[in-house]
Amino acid sequence: MKNFVKEGQKLPLFGIGPYLVAGIAAVTVAAVVLFSYVWKIGTVYAPWSVILRIAGAVLIVLGLAIWFIGAARSDMDANIAENRLKTDGIYAWVRNPMYSGWWLVITGIGLLWANVGVLLTIPVNWLILTITLKHTEEKWLTGLYGAEYTAYQKRVNRCVPWFPKKEGR
Repeated sequence: MKNFVKEGQKLPLFGIGPYLVAGIAAVTVAAVVLFSYVWKIGTVYAPWSVILRIAGAVLIVLGLAIWFIGAARSDMDANIAENRLKTDGIYAWVRNPMYSGWWLVITGIGLLWANVGVLLTIPVNWLILTITLKHTEEKWLTGLYGAEYTAYQKRVNRCVPWFPKKEGR
């Protein structure tokens, strides 16, 4: 996985992202197909279908916004090329905004089917993200940045955007 853009760059530009996003999308597609079309269970009707679809639309918009800010508005590529840890902007709220954004988008798309079985994909996909990131990118980043990254991990959530913790808390 060598998609380096500059000599001496220590991290790949895309990391494991495309594979991870494809994996959580596959889980969601499988749930939609199984619950909605194969087993034909879990489908809800108005007013719950409307609520799930509105929630899905909100998650899609929110996820796209988080992904866009993390990918296009954060100057992350320059940080990767210069081997600098990015901890400001959206990265002060969530360590992996691009993965978080895709997770929300994929969850939102799943909710458009108005099937409660798809709700099972939310914790499953979160586990996939958590386990995969802990054993790949977080190890790479800890090796590259050491204590600086460890302190960052304590302040900022991995996948769920949230208010950053104060230093020393």
